[in-house]
Amino acid sequence: MRQRIKKLKIEVNLRKVVPDYLLLTIGSILLAINFDVFLAPFNIAPGGTSGAAIIINKFTGWLPGLTMLVLTVPMLILGFYYLGRFRFLIRSSYVTLLYSLGIDLMANYLPPGITDDILLNALYGGVLGGIGIGFIYRGGTSPAGTSVISRVLNLKTGIPNSQVYMLIDGSVILIAGFVFGWEMALYAFVTLFIWGLVADYVLEGPSVVRTAFIVTDEPENVSKALLKQMGIGVTSWAGKGMYTHAEHTTLFCALKRPDVKILTSIVKEIDPRSFVVIAQGHQTTGGRLR
Repeated sequence: MRQRIKKLKIEVNLRKVVPDYLLLTIGSILLAINFDVFLAPFNIAPGGTSGAAIIINKFTGWLPGLTMLVLTVPMLILGFYYLGRFRFLIRSSYVTLLYSLGIDLMANYLPPGITDDILLNALYGGVLGGIGIGFIYRGGTSPAGTSVISRVLNLKTGIPNSQVYMLIDGSVILIAGFVFGWEMALYAFVTLFIWGLVADYVLEGPSVVRTAFIVTDEPENVSKALLKQMGIGVTSWAGKGMYTHAEHTTLFCALKRPDVKILTSIVKEIDPRSFVVIAQGHQTTGGRLR
């Protein structure tokens, strides 16, 4: 009986771990391809250890992948003590090794640039890099780089993670500006910005879900109309206007972006004095969402 339970636990763990490591593998390979094809051939250094490796390679000729690996070892140690011990170490080490070694191994087989247009390389470097890092985030870790430093400083000082991250990466890009010229630094900022946007998109999905907050004095009629005409379930709670001290009801529901206009029309038709706030969402589970 114990062996059977143990076997079931192993099977459950594998079902969780295998998809994660598939995402980590794909993400790491995409980052390596991005480095060899779009970034390194044109000296686009969008911060982080990858940007530092490009700068160091300019002066020393050291293999950029090996350089990144050396730079990330202290980050792995730091992350081990502050960001999750062995779970962090195993996954992040896997990503770091695959990413770093992949850069040097694939450099001999990949074309050093698809186009000579620097702007296109900066744009697509941001897109492909964002997709790669997004997959890695979804796999449950991150490459051991500047993100580790920013996260640790955030935990220790309370400074927002994004500010520390931009400060560190901005410093690397600033150094790249002295080395490769300020025009290349500007391209690197473009890459970094798009990289972050695409990573968020991959991690959270498209913002196609909207949430609606409806303050109304006709909660029953509004709720029935939304359920009947749009198939949307509604949650309500009591509210009070702090200026007039009048009692109202607040309704909450989730809907798809194209249905926003329909919802506002239905609500205003039933209760012209209602107050409607539409917010963005990324994902919904359960309930009745048409």
